[in-house]
Amino acid sequence: MSKIGFTTSIPVEIIIAAGKTPLDLNNIFISAPKPQALAEIAEEAGYPRTTCGWIKGLYAVALNEDLEALIAVMQGDCSNTQALMETLQLKGINIIPFAYPFDRDPGSLKMQIEKLMKYFRVDWGQVEETRESLKPVRALCSKLDTMTWRDNLVSSEENHYYLVSSSDFNRNPTQYQDELQLFIEKAYTRNPYRDKVRLAYIGVPPIFTDLYQVLESLGARVVYNEVQRQFSMPVPSNNIVEQYIKYTYPYGAFARLDDIQAEVARRNIDGIIHYTQSFCYRQIEDLIFREKLDLPFLTLEGDRAGRVDARTRMRLEAFVNMLR
Repeated sequence: MSKIGFTTSIPVEIIIAAGKTPLDLNNIFISAPKPQALAEIAEEAGYPRTTCGWIKGLYAVALNEDLEALIAVMQGDCSNTQALMETLQLKGINIIPFAYPFDRDPGSLKMQIEKLMKYFRVDWGQVEETRESLKPVRALCSKLDTMTWRDNLVSSEENHYYLVSSSDFNRNPTQYQDELQLFIEKAYTRNPYRDKVRLAYIGVPPIFTDLYQVLESLGARVVYNEVQRQFSMPVPSNNIVEQYIKYTYPYGAFARLDDIQAEVARRNIDGIIHYTQSFCYRQIEDLIFREKLDLPFLTLEGDRAGRVDARTRMRLEAFVNMLR
């Protein structure tokens, strides 16, 4: 099937309803054997060093994959997406723009969804039928998340992996569902984790490839991955427009804050790590989260893809020791 790439979570039901293969370029980039080498391809092409590492990685991945088209989220994600799309358009890649309305207006979002449906030649009935077919796998994602924070049977890394992968279901929803079901069955046979420190992780997924392993080696476990959980569409909805209105990530800090506060309150969290990507406008939102979230708070900045550097490891160790 033809591959349709995208720069962040979009109404993936439309792609699947059209018989295409969804492909989240972020997941391909960060799971590559040498992700930083991909970012350096963009620098060699002329991208400034001070460009976000994710944007540089997406550029290289888009060129490497044989895409029918690339859906670019021009509003509700990265402020550099337009320039990224222009440089990819220069390379002959077919670009489809998509925008989440800042004011979370259902009518505006419906128009954006209809534009996508028109491009892929699917109707509301087909899209809603696909949405219904994905409910079981999304329910498994919620079960996995509950097993992380309530039952203490799932590690930080496992929670991150399965929830971040729900953006495109690892290209194959049926296979992903089978893998997740098998994992859950095996996880139920484990002895529960005995946590010394329970953490919330908010912000975009980390560009560090071993962050969760480092935290667990220090005696801490992340029991809430904010954005990764949102990729799985955890809140019940009646239709696809409502589903992507309830999806918090594209709508700014205050839209996300309500979800963060509710989840932090029920998960017995000791401290919060807010990850920000270097050269990203979302770093400014750290001011809001620091003021509104009344728990010990560590702001963590990442730049290059790869393992946690020595300075960041020291800061994590000091934070975990303080909480302990």
